[in-house]
Amino acid sequence: MTRKALVVGALGVVGRGLIDHLLSLPDWDVVALSRRPIEPRPRLQTISLDLLDRSACEAATASFRDITHVFYVAYLARPTHAEEVGPNLRMLQNLMQALEPVAPDLQHVTLMQGTKAYGAHLGPYKTPARETDARIISPLFYYPQQDYLSALAEAKSWTWTVMRPRSIWGFSLGSTMNMITALGVYSAISREMGLPLCFPGTEAGYRRIDQAVDTELLAKACVWAATQPRCANEIFNVANGGLFRWQDMWPRIADAIGMKVGPIRDIKLTEAMADKGPLWSRIVEKHGLQPLPYEQLVDWSFADFQWRMHYDHISDTTKLIRYGFNEIVDDQEMFVRMLQQMQQERIIP
Repeated sequence: MTRKALVVGALGVVGRGLIDHLLSLPDWDVVALSRRPIEPRPRLQTISLDLLDRSACEAATASFRDITHVFYVAYLARPTHAEEVGPNLRMLQNLMQALEPVAPDLQHVTLMQGTKAYGAHLGPYKTPARETDARIISPLFYYPQQDYLSALAEAKSWTWTVMRPRSIWGFSLGSTMNMITALGVYSAISREMGLPLCFPGTEAGYRRIDQAVDTELLAKACVWAATQPRCANEIFNVANGGLFRWQDMWPRIADAIGMKVGPIRDIKLTEAMADKGPLWSRIVEKHGLQPLPYEQLVDWSFADFQWRMHYDHISDTTKLIRYGFNEIVDDQEMFVRMLQQMQQERIIP
């Protein structure tokens, strides 16, 4: 039986990974929805739609009628977490109110969250974080979205899951949460300036224990959970399967890209990279890279948050394994592979 997936937020890191994985499967048709125009691909139907526009969502219902699975990974950033709650909830509501009445074959909705659900963005928190941990008191759009979806699904034939990945790694132009691009661009600029690869964060950030998740692994976990009846209405942490410290990983990354490791540099990349646009233009011309706008490549504030974090960041993935998903990815192999992929796509030299 052919299933039809709607990937909402298709141009982000997670959305791109989901589309790539779904298109690799023989029994899935895929519809990609995003606010920005989506580049056409074989077997991919595209919809450009602003989810905050209720009338636009209702006008798109013809594209929703044969959807069986929704993968909701859209996110709208705002200056504060409190300001994010309203618009992110409305986007999900507008979509579901347009889709749910006209999609009789709807089976499952996957909602993407993250470790903010445990307060990871606020400071040290209980680790390893488990899906049963109490909600944090601070405003967070995850909770109203989840509550809305759970209530909507009551007495319906379709189910839902919530996925909580840790530190997503994968390339997607323009995404605010794109650490592999930050690493690639930072290393290329450092090399061009004749510098070694210095860790651009705090010493505590260099020493802490961390986790990561490959977008490909995350996509596999999402699709698996969406098609397993025992995963209905459950929450799952997702990670590659290992733990690492940047103090151990950084030299391996440097060696893989042919750079020497330098000392820790406690700098803020939002400041250090602010004037590097002209230098990046010269790097692009020198190495024949894709002429992508420098300001659209990396959100340096997100990189600062990740590399300056001074506390352990660990999620317990026992539940996902216990339910039957056993795939893992080697962290070092992932970092090297993704940097090489960016070189092949002429994003970095």
